[in-house]
Amino acid sequence: MAQSNGCSSVMMTLSPCLDFISSKSSTPGISCCSVLAGIVQSDPRCLCMILDGSAASLGMSINQTRALELPGVCKVQAPPISQCTGML
Repeated sequence: MAQSNGCSSVMMTLSPCLDFISSKSSTPGISCCSVLAGIVQSDPRCLCMILDGSAASLGMSINQTRALELPGVCKVQAPPISQCTGML
């Protein structure tokens, strides 16, 4: 549970991306991609929580397919999902 709590504030910084990853918008907001790039650099473990569906434990409802598309749409080099298993 400590992992989830540690990522809560990181998840909140992703608020510019929520419309995209919850399927309310077809494109991410302008600030979304820069925020995403920062999270990839500072705390990729929290990004893994979103990509593998664990964000639900933080009360976030996201479309996992859209979450997986986000790094590509933003042209952000994210760790492969296969590396997430070791981070969580």
